[in-house]
Amino acid sequence: MRFATSPACRALLLWVPLFCMTAARAQTTAPAASCQAVSAPNPPTVVELYTSEGCSSCPPADRWLSTLKGRSDVVALAFHVTYWDRLGWPDRFALPEGTARQHQLAQLAGSRQVYTPQVVANGKDWPQWHRAPLASPSAVGPSPSAVTVRLARTGQQVTAEVGAVPSHPAAQFSGYWAVLEDQHESKVRAGENAGQTLRHDHVVRLYQPVAAWAAAAGSSHRITVSPGVAQQPRRVVFVVNDGATQKPVQAVVLAC
Repeated sequence: MRFATSPACRALLLWVPLFCMTAARAQTTAPAASCQAVSAPNPPTVVELYTSEGCSSCPPADRWLSTLKGRSDVVALAFHVTYWDRLGWPDRFALPEGTARQHQLAQLAGSRQVYTPQVVANGKDWPQWHRAPLASPSAVGPSPSAVTVRLARTGQQVTAEVGAVPSHPAAQFSGYWAVLEDQHESKVRAGENAGQTLRHDHVVRLYQPVAAWAAAAGSSHRITVSPGVAQQPRRVVFVVNDGATQKPVQAVVLAC
């Protein structure tokens, strides 16, 4: 059966599909939702753990670091190093950049040795981590409350805006990005931890240093963050360091 259509109806039939295609295209090109985080007046303690799945003394430190989850006064980072891989178990989380950072911190401290597990709290070696409570951060260089950082994410791009500190015209800052993942599990089949199931939080999957800038001028930095293959919960961290000592003066975590 055929139905007669008027010119107006025929025009409507042509227009409706066009409207649907236009609406679909608008949905496809709509900007991704954004989120942001702002630094607190009192900066958190930055805790760096240098660890490896090939190190038999590291699992207790890994478990301790997991207890720091959910604390707003702490930014915890687990850097898995590469130099234990030679014993037969290549740590899938090991980063050459993390190993290089540990050596850099050792040189700043006047030491030629690195070890695992090593805990560094606010830039200082902290061998008493398993016997003493985590200390409050201490002021380093310019007043920490004067350093402000705003992180904003749109899609896969995260921007860090560091405010100027004009009261310290001679000071310099440096910093770094870190992308963290939680809730990882590994069944170790070789090396010193063979047969164990290890669980990890705060795992640094990406570490990217930022060049120094004048504190009085402020600075802006960007990084592109992929969703992650394993779809683990991811967080983006930006840490501001004193340019002379490399000790943290501010840190912000973006958990979205």
